[in-house]
Amino acid sequence: MEKIDTNVKKVIDKIKKMYGNSPDVNSRIINISGTNVGCLFLESSSQASTISDFIIKGTLYTSSNKNLFQNIFEALKNNLFNSQLFTINDFSQFPYFLSSGFTIIIVDGSSEAIIMETRAALDRGVTESTSEPILRGPKDSFTESHSKNLGLIRKRIKDPNLWFDELKLGKRTQTRISLAYINGVADPKKLKTVKQRLQKINIDGILDSGNLREYLIEEKSVFPQIQSSERPDVVSQALLNGKIVIFVENCPFTLILPTVFIDYLHTSEDQYQKSSNITFTRILRIFALIITVFTPAIYIAITTFDQNTIPDKLLISLAIQREGVPFPTTFEIILLTTIFEILRESDLRSPSSMSAAMSIVGALVLGQAAVDAGIVSPITVIVVAFTSICSLVFTDIDFMNGIRTWRFIFILAASILGIIGILSFTIIWLVKLASLENLQTSFLSPFAPFSKQAQNDAIIKASEPNIITRPSYISKLNPHRQRRSK
Repeated sequence: MEKIDTNVKKVIDKIKKMYGNSPDVNSRIINISGTNVGCLFLESSSQASTISDFIIKGTLYTSSNKNLFQNIFEALKNNLFNSQLFTINDFSQFPYFLSSGFTIIIVDGSSEAIIMETRAALDRGVTESTSEPILRGPKDSFTESHSKNLGLIRKRIKDPNLWFDELKLGKRTQTRISLAYINGVADPKKLKTVKQRLQKINIDGILDSGNLREYLIEEKSVFPQIQSSERPDVVSQALLNGKIVIFVENCPFTLILPTVFIDYLHTSEDQYQKSSNITFTRILRIFALIITVFTPAIYIAITTFDQNTIPDKLLISLAIQREGVPFPTTFEIILLTTIFEILRESDLRSPSSMSAAMSIVGALVLGQAAVDAGIVSPITVIVVAFTSICSLVFTDIDFMNGIRTWRFIFILAASILGIIGILSFTIIWLVKLASLENLQTSFLSPFAPFSKQAQNDAIIKASEPNIITRPSYISKLNPHRQRRSK
């Protein structure tokens, strides 16, 4: 702890020197009966009107009522009106509060300073989610404002057992990190493990929740083991199920853990529709996942190694279509798949006004031109297009990247060993997924290990009144989600 100098001018000069005499470091000294009172704030992060209306006027009002208190410092504490007002005696905390939009008031002869919140509105308002759009359900999403994000959860879960534990990470950014959980529902062992992992982080700065991912997982994998969401309703549902949610200051995306594979086949809209419709939709997503991962590899295997598995008429049709194509099937698949991934990446990074045109040009013009030029066969274009369309069912970018990686692995396996290669790497893939574990939770839960109780909301969604317990693989505390009506 560094003591605060009792001379106002020396403190102001020290702060300005610390910030390299930056133009946004503002100060004002007001003399009250021979005693200097200094106001320090950063113009770039503070609201000037709030400082003028509440602090400067309050300080001037104090000059006429100072006789009611023992000294000017006590008078200021009682005459300045603000919802957040407290005192500190550590000079090393000054940079954090100044950068966070607070105004610091110092008085000659006092070793303490008054801290008042005067934040400027530097964040956007609550808007609709762009990364997780839905047709039915709440339309609000998180913003870069830490307090607003917590408020969006408080608005939905009014239980006082909704607790937030806060810590600061990053030696230079001092980013606020909040762990949200429902006391008595979340597993204390998992919560303790998450806190320990966060406290071990020692880096210069945390600018986004994505910076924390690698520190919170036990085993590396191309599939994400921590779910990310910017929807308050998704986070609220996760909290009610006993999960832990991490909020990061200045970031609209939260981290939800523990996360299992089946979570990426669910959407927030699943909670707002009929159970029979949701079950059908989830089965479609599973088929889309299988098609996305295996279709290109199976096409390579049956056309290169296992032609005897194809009916004669279909085999003749494929041979006619491939007539004149100079490249092997594997090269065709890899070429078109790579082109699609480049188009998808350019679509994501381009302005919305340009992305649609680029997709149309890439999908139609390049595909048709490649077929007409004899570079690829029409059936290859159909296979890659069908695979690409199925991959768009999933919105989580990390999950899509994991699917893409394994798709290429299966393509290479099929090009070397055919169907045997696909079967061999399928076993390796399942073993790898089953071996993943984070916070004592298997990534393939509730299927491996199998949990009969958790099957009512895994693939087949039971009707809402019949889902009476929380998933046991997340937390066994207070397992009843609701009681059966008598």
